[in-house]
Amino acid sequence: MSLWNQWQAQLPGWWAQSTWLGQPVNDWLTALLVSALLYLVFYQGWRLVMQKFACLAERTATRLDDVAIEVLQSTQQWTLLLLALLFGLHVLDLPVKWAARLDHLLWITLGIQIAVWLNKGVGIWAREHLSAIDGPAPAANPVMTTILSWILRVFIWSVLLLTVLDNVGVNITAFVASLGVGGVAVALAVQNILSDLFASLAIGLDKPFEVGDFIIFGDIAGSIERVGLKTTRIRSISGEQVICSNTELLKNTIHNYKRMEERRVVFTFAVNYATPVEKNARIPQMVRTAIEAFDKTRFDRAHFKEFGSNALNFETVYFINTADFNLYMDIQQQVNLDLIRAFQTEGIAFGLPTLTVHLPQAQDIPSLQASGG
Repeated sequence: MSLWNQWQAQLPGWWAQSTWLGQPVNDWLTALLVSALLYLVFYQGWRLVMQKFACLAERTATRLDDVAIEVLQSTQQWTLLLLALLFGLHVLDLPVKWAARLDHLLWITLGIQIAVWLNKGVGIWAREHLSAIDGPAPAANPVMTTILSWILRVFIWSVLLLTVLDNVGVNITAFVASLGVGGVAVALAVQNILSDLFASLAIGLDKPFEVGDFIIFGDIAGSIERVGLKTTRIRSISGEQVICSNTELLKNTIHNYKRMEERRVVFTFAVNYATPVEKNARIPQMVRTAIEAFDKTRFDRAHFKEFGSNALNFETVYFINTADFNLYMDIQQQVNLDLIRAFQTEGIAFGLPTLTVHLPQAQDIPSLQASGG
């Protein structure tokens, strides 16, 4: 008999008698075979589910099935392989201690994959809410979406961490208590950052302004570009980007011109003292006619207000039912031009700064009379 034939004859006995890590080689081969078959089942099942959802997404207009596909696409292949291997190892006749460890590792793997799915779902939700900013109807202040997504993700992975620690035998109660004490110390160390974080939360809840609003606070005037967790970015009217801390921003009085429903306009002008009384009495009606010529204006009043040092002062108040500053300036300009034309027609002169000098006559000065000068 040749050596090859002898080795083939002795091979079954060798498989049966040989061991590795205290387990027969035959059992290891069986476990590997079961693991390979389970991996194929898991992988094919995952692909089948993906195909079903893809077919369903083509027939429906709902967003839920599209989200389910995107979430399932985040399934990690190593997770399927590890799950198959852990299930396959249960074929072995392991000691109770090692079997319990395999169970712990199995639940940890499942927990990580579930956390990955949930994290992906939160990311999709945040992305769709924030993408609405670039759409035709800008979304509300995105800071709430950012904060909520951050909180949800921290919660998901914190629950996973506590679950893992509980599975490995750590006392979670004592661990959470120690985290509370450490959290107080960390909060004191980063109180400025937390102050800005809560300020951004206040902006998201109270909504004093939103992205796209034109605001003025202090000596800063511009449009809100982005509200972050710590800072707010403002595009000033002079072109540069102003980055302001959320806490400092909320400490100021903010004028939000985007939410202005109507603009109150007060302007004054003066006419010459030589203007006859009858023409002065007609000036308020001239002003009213000039203002009411526009559809977006509402006349309030026009009065001869006071005697100025050089002219007669008139004050006018009217409203424009729009927040558009350029339109306001166009209307005011046209009103000014109409008043110039009306005054020229009536022969009314605008008041100008003048200085009148009265020179005394010789008879009015006794000293000059006495000297005969």
